[in-house]
Amino acid sequence: MAQVGFYHLTRTGLEAALPALLARTLATGARAVVRGTDPARIEALDAALWLAPGVDWLPHGTAAMGHGPDQPVWLTTGDDVPNDARFLFLVDGATADLARFERVFDLFDGNDTDAVAAARVRWKAARAAGHALTYWQQGETGWIRQAEVAPETSR
Repeated sequence: MAQVGFYHLTRTGLEAALPALLARTLATGARAVVRGTDPARIEALDAALWLAPGVDWLPHGTAAMGHGPDQPVWLTTGDDVPNDARFLFLVDGATADLARFERVFDLFDGNDTDAVAAARVRWKAARAAGHALTYWQQGETGWIRQAEVAPETSR
């Protein structure tokens, strides 16, 4: 089962929050997939990652660039994971087979009531599937863990 973290964006937008999370992921030696729902948004994230302040460099690619197996971070709207990533970042309400991954980061806009409601539905589904869950909210100086739910074990 995956460790699924729900990241409630309340202070910055995705373009500001995602680079730091990806940089931490790459620092551990892990690879990541960023999955969205809109090709235009993926294109915008691609541009934002090249220009992200506060991180030296975030090597990444998209289907338009190719070389998927060589990319530490892969941006997509599909189910493709050409870089064999074990970390998945879900943005803009994207969904996936969570069990395929070691860690899942579900980032959602806390200023959008529909996005918050959809995240609650995804939380309930992930909990019912037996994943370990954490809920993080942006604070003034970083992410604050607000809740943690261990997976239920069979008796």
